[in-house]
Amino acid sequence: MSGLEEPRRPAYAADAVEANLVLGVALMKPLVLICSQDAEFYLFLSHILEVDGFASEPAGGAKEALAMADEREFQAVVLDCGPTSLTGSAICARLKREPQTGGLPIIALIAPGAENQQLDLLKAGIDESFVRPMAPAKLLDCLRTRLALPKPGSNGIENGSWLSCGTLEMKLDAHRVCGNGHDIHLGPIEFNVLRHLLEAPGKVFSRDELIGAAWPANIHVGVRTVDVHISRLRKALETASTGIVIRTVRSAGYSLEKPDG
Repeated sequence: MSGLEEPRRPAYAADAVEANLVLGVALMKPLVLICSQDAEFYLFLSHILEVDGFASEPAGGAKEALAMADEREFQAVVLDCGPTSLTGSAICARLKREPQTGGLPIIALIAPGAENQQLDLLKAGIDESFVRPMAPAKLLDCLRTRLALPKPGSNGIENGSWLSCGTLEMKLDAHRVCGNGHDIHLGPIEFNVLRHLLEAPGKVFSRDELIGAAWPANIHVGVRTVDVHISRLRKALETASTGIVIRTVRSAGYSLEKPDG
């Protein structure tokens, strides 16, 4: 089987996401792309991720993964490296070359007997690898560390605090954003960027400052990547009609402002 500890009942993470949308709950689950040709393994792994607050989507290989990355905002990739497959390093290298996936942490789960793939994966740019069997907690901790996410239960909602600017409000511990009475669904990177801007409305932050605030320290992020996430954040704010704008200051960076501010 998978080499991880089996859950009792596998379930589709997509079902949980749909249920949350029906209830109007803006949980903003980090979305993980699972590259695997083993449907049973995907179901197993997606259940583990779902229980810990992640959502997931499957892809069979690099081509399908890149096509999905054009439509969805993934925060990480988990790569299933089977004992008879030699494509793990090739998939990793391809994903690392492309702008829409190059900045994503890629974690390899290597099947027993395929340990010889580790060197090729390192050369391809893999961020982390584990040889199965392994405790699921190791994978979950790795994802949370790479994405700079708090551990479950580390922040109590009852002690949560708010950041706000005009009609835009952010509840830090609940990881929720509301604009003009509407929930705004953001990925972890957009959430961290917006949080940094909200901490000092009107202040111009350089791209390097935003990288330091929103991305894990051990991940290389280019200027273009920051611009892409700012564009996504702008679109989310416009869709919710918040009346808040992110202003571009040439050769300096970005600032969060009210139109009349």
